[in-house]
Amino acid sequence: MTLRHGAFSYLPDLTDSEIAAQVRYALLNGWPVSIEYTDDPHPRNVYWEMWGLPLFDLDEPDGVVAEINECRKTFPNHYIRVLAYDANLGRQTTALSFLVQRPAHEPGFLLTRTEGADRRQSYSIQSYATTKPEGERYA
Repeated sequence: MTLRHGAFSYLPDLTDSEIAAQVRYALLNGWPVSIEYTDDPHPRNVYWEMWGLPLFDLDEPDGVVAEINECRKTFPNHYIRVLAYDANLGRQTTALSFLVQRPAHEPGFLLTRTEGADRRQSYSIQSYATTKPEGERYA
């Protein structure tokens, strides 16, 4: 089972030409694009590390795809995603987000159930990857 995150998450991994087509769509809508990476894929971890600065004023996706490939070379065992931002509402809003790389092995998540007062049950999830220190999670 693979991590389901962002648009297209239930499709097979996108090829570079499909990634370029999605980036072109974002650029045609006037959305700046950024690239982010992480080794902690927890669903509530919304603060991924940013690869460089957001890419503004591009007409073609070639520059974005080149940056994606550089990020892939630097972090071959991390999750990498592309985000497109829409500022039409006067604030930064994510219009499109999708994964462009995932580790070859995804260890999954641990679901923990805790019983509380009045037989209330609460659940929490933890990525098995986070049992190792940062930088060694997908080695």
